[in-house]
Amino acid sequence: MHALFEDAGKFLAGRILSEAESSSQIELGTGKRVKVKAANILLKFEKPEPAALMAEAEAIAVTVELDLAWEFAPEEEFGFADIARDYFSDNAPLAQQAGMLFALYGAPHYFRRAGKGRFKKAPAEILQQALAAIEKKKLLQAQIDGWAQELVAGTCPQPIREQLYKILFRPDKNAPEYKAVVEASRNAQKAPLDLLQTAGAIDSAYQFHWQRFLFDNFPKGTGFPAITAPQPPADLPLADVQAYSIDDSMTTEIDDALSVQGLGSGKVTLGIHIAAPGLAIQPGSELDKLGRNRLSTVYMPGYKITMLPDEVVRIYTLDEGRANPAVSLYVTYDETTFEVLAKETRLERVPVVTNFRHDKLDHIVTEEWLSDSSLEVENTPANLLAVRDQLSFLHKLARHLKAEREVVRGKPENFSRPDYTFRLEGNGDGEPNGSEKVSITVRKRGAALDLIVAEAAIVANSSWGLMLAEHGVPGIYRSQASLAPGVKVRMSTKALPHAGIGVKAYSWATSPLRRYTDLVNQWQIIACARHGATAALAAPFKPKDAELFGIISSFDGAYSAYNGYQAGMERFWTLKYLEQNGITELEAAVIKDNGPAGMLVRADTLPLVISVLGAQNLPRGARIRVKLGEIDEITLDIHGTVLERLDDPDDTSDDAPVDEVSEEDDNVAGPIAIAVDVNDSEGASADNPAP
Repeated sequence: MHALFEDAGKFLAGRILSEAESSSQIELGTGKRVKVKAANILLKFEKPEPAALMAEAEAIAVTVELDLAWEFAPEEEFGFADIARDYFSDNAPLAQQAGMLFALYGAPHYFRRAGKGRFKKAPAEILQQALAAIEKKKLLQAQIDGWAQELVAGTCPQPIREQLYKILFRPDKNAPEYKAVVEASRNAQKAPLDLLQTAGAIDSAYQFHWQRFLFDNFPKGTGFPAITAPQPPADLPLADVQAYSIDDSMTTEIDDALSVQGLGSGKVTLGIHIAAPGLAIQPGSELDKLGRNRLSTVYMPGYKITMLPDEVVRIYTLDEGRANPAVSLYVTYDETTFEVLAKETRLERVPVVTNFRHDKLDHIVTEEWLSDSSLEVENTPANLLAVRDQLSFLHKLARHLKAEREVVRGKPENFSRPDYTFRLEGNGDGEPNGSEKVSITVRKRGAALDLIVAEAAIVANSSWGLMLAEHGVPGIYRSQASLAPGVKVRMSTKALPHAGIGVKAYSWATSPLRRYTDLVNQWQIIACARHGATAALAAPFKPKDAELFGIISSFDGAYSAYNGYQAGMERFWTLKYLEQNGITELEAAVIKDNGPAGMLVRADTLPLVISVLGAQNLPRGARIRVKLGEIDEITLDIHGTVLERLDDPDDTSDDAPVDEVSEEDDNVAGPIAIAVDVNDSEGASADNPAP
């Protein structure tokens, strides 16, 4: 005796070995024995063999016309054998009964299951809706198949082109466009990005990176709504100083300026003047919401997205030729020993006489020019000569401050790696398109003007950080517990030491036009300057304010994303530079092992870190000549092969400084992370920094 039974939604058949009142032992064709409840046994038969019955029943099930079977079915509940006799004949054999069972079970839109082997026909209106949905699904699948065929053939359908970035980086796995890419990738046996490139979905490598960045960070665009820019307070006192700023020529958000008073008197007062949008922008205002939404200005070669609207920047930037609202820190030093004699914070208007541009002055303002007043350089501007003595004092002070910090650090800061400046020709002041001619110039780190500005910023940020702590006013700090490997810089609301800089506390407060954290700290500093001992009561943010922690978290994520994009675009333009200048070989230094990809090396004269083969046994710091491979502007990838070693393998001297391995060494572009999962056949639902 044989039996056909249901087990976990499947129909099986086998030979009955034994029967009890509530269950039977059945042996399947595979030899496996199973215990089956009596209620799950739907048919018992002597002939044919189980395998033959199953095969014949499945063939019959395909021939059943479901519309006709639905018409035959009674309104009340029925069994599969009953409708088989109505549909086929009064003497419907076992194979036809089993075939009808399979057909009914496979058509839940026509027949609802009412028990083991029992069914009830679906209401007419429900059936029509179900059939319409099935037809729609068929049409949609046909559309998906069509799109997939187009992709495999090398053309990209417009709907997929429009959804490109969503498909690749944040897909809805139920969307037909996504499913088409998955199907085409599987059929063509190509990675999704390669497939889409071949199909012409990506018109421009530059636009690919730019639009992806906007998709992730500015989905509503980079424009600002119309908001009236607030004017600074009219009662700010005018400072009795002549200040000047030192920035790059491309800088429009001039946040800081310096002044010097008292040279030759034995007591010299350094004024560090910071643009003060915090005097007019109020926490919680519409303009504040704009700043909090963006959190920082985004920089990239040839372009930037500002944190605040241009109208606001124009009012508060420290432009030359006018008195600008500022939060000023005055630090008085002993002119000989550089001992700090006094500190004071003021809210005022500061006359800025000159906006110096270091890229036009670095060849003049050298250590030699600052230390030797008799040294003359041709075409030195008169306004620079007017502050030569001040710059000389500031440079001496900066070197002293740096040396003091290095004592705290426990080792000197390493400035052996240069800075690079990117210039794009052909885009004017507008957004680049990737076709511009790029030039890359080298600028030595720690240049005299850089050192002056950097040390002044550290003085302001550390002084104001300590002032906030002394007044019991929370701020946003950057701290580093030690210089031990793996100990990273962190942001918090507590005034903790920053081992990397060598100061007791370090707030970010010198770039309020460019960073939202600095604007927040400026509000807190203004409260201290205005209210003194009662500042904690008047400050916008109170101790343990949850909103402050939220700002830190949001800023950290956004700032990392912005810096990552800047690094990616600098790499893009560096690869463009190689291409535009026909550079096929580079001299480089070995950094570290990069696993199967080879060794990481850093180019000597370009901001480029790549993986090379053939350097696996070379020590860190070894200098080599590299043959460059093909450039992939989409993945920002380029590899190289070692041609020769340039230094002496037997030279073990350690005269030249070797850069410490840093986090940026890990930012070597590899294949872009794609969210398309070609193995997902089910279509499941979607789940320039300061120190």
